[in-house]
Amino acid sequence: MSSYTSTSTFTITNARYVTSKIKADLKLLQRAYGHPSDAEIEDYGEEAAQLLNRGLLGTVTFGYRRNGDWIFVLSYTARNDGTLTADDRAGQVPRGIEIAGASFYSYMTYSPKWDNLSLEDQQLVKSALPVQRTAATEPGTSGGYWTAGNTYSSNGSGVARRTFRPL
Repeated sequence: MSSYTSTSTFTITNARYVTSKIKADLKLLQRAYGHPSDAEIEDYGEEAAQLLNRGLLGTVTFGYRRNGDWIFVLSYTARNDGTLTADDRAGQVPRGIEIAGASFYSYMTYSPKWDNLSLEDQQLVKSALPVQRTAATEPGTSGGYWTAGNTYSSNGSGVARRTFRPL
């Protein structure tokens, strides 16, 4: 009788692979709606990779809001439990959504692991990120619906995407 044991580690290389797909989605968003810029796409991708690699990313959301509510969103929820097996191709970003009067916005939350860091460590992590966020309330949603979407993973960890779009 024989046994086999395998271990795997999620590295910054794995995290950058996963976030390259988020960046591809953002590039499609840019082509369809004009935002975010190329520089913002790079910064958002690196921010997500750094946090995902350390298990500190909760969700990161990109989209358009009007009057304080999301009207169209791509939202990515981190899964660091080793159970993600699907690794979809980037894409399937809805086109043709009316965004007149709306502005591009991004909102991020941290994982529960974040709360276990000291305030000093939290500040060190934040200061090293390319996106400097400020405290804000997450926009609400109305007049639309959420759908499950792509999963982007490497070595069992990554992100699951949901999309909010208007009716």
